[in-house]
Amino acid sequence: MFFRWDWLRPQLTAPVVPTLGPVHPEALSVGIFEDTLRAADTGGFLPYDKDRRWGGEKDEKVLRDDVVHQPEHTLIPTLTRRGRGTVKVFAYGLRDSVVEEAAELAAKLASTHDVAGARVVRPLGPETAHPRGTRIQLKDFTTGPCPVPDGPVRSVTDWPTAVQETFTPFAAAMTGDGLAFLHTQMQADQCGPVLAAAVENRIVGAIGPMEIQPDAIGHPQLLPQYFTVLPEARGQALGRTLWRAAMNWGQSHGAAYQLLQTEVGGPSDRLCQSERLATLGFAHIMSA
Repeated sequence: MFFRWDWLRPQLTAPVVPTLGPVHPEALSVGIFEDTLRAADTGGFLPYDKDRRWGGEKDEKVLRDDVVHQPEHTLIPTLTRRGRGTVKVFAYGLRDSVVEEAAELAAKLASTHDVAGARVVRPLGPETAHPRGTRIQLKDFTTGPCPVPDGPVRSVTDWPTAVQETFTPFAAAMTGDGLAFLHTQMQADQCGPVLAAAVENRIVGAIGPMEIQPDAIGHPQLLPQYFTVLPEARGQALGRTLWRAAMNWGQSHGAAYQLLQTEVGGPSDRLCQSERLATLGFAHIMSA
């Protein structure tokens, strides 16, 4: 075993794991960190990796030979070759000095591996006074009902054909939000259902795909979705209706929870906070 849990556990201010992202606090263990090292040797997906649903090979891997593991802090670097390539160093430690050391390591490894990007990922606790980056939020489906919301939302395939056909221009308009990629997966029948909101027989918002996968300890997790509404259709509560419809789908299909990452202060963040999701912490990404 590489990691010592008595060293690492006190440093985990937020449940963020390299290459996996946020995990449920109950699934956070030394084993899940050890698994990321084993996956680095194979280049494959862990069984509970949310990215395995897209197929292919795992793009990001831990640079296991460059991990720094000490009683006071742990630095775990990862490498992705996507685009011009990026090294990210996950900086676990209670002292602010861990960021400087992580930045030095990230810059060094970016040069060694000849990639353009060098980043530091600093997990921060839920009590952080002035958070930046992304908020990690938990929707627990076991604490109360998620009723079907009133509104013009249904699965894309349940809309009339003429409405379904408007998904193509909608996806093209929202390429920056990942809808073009999602549309490609839908056309290839390689993803779960997508929920869509339509106004005047035109799709103006969507959330999906709706998929459930066991986490590291076997609990059914509703996987993250792409989620957006056309700018001209905002302000009509369609985003909230879509989100509530997705939560109803997850609960009714047996999911125990969902983890969400939202940009602090952004529209999705404000929505989730108003829906009283639990904040588990934050992840602040900085250039090295």
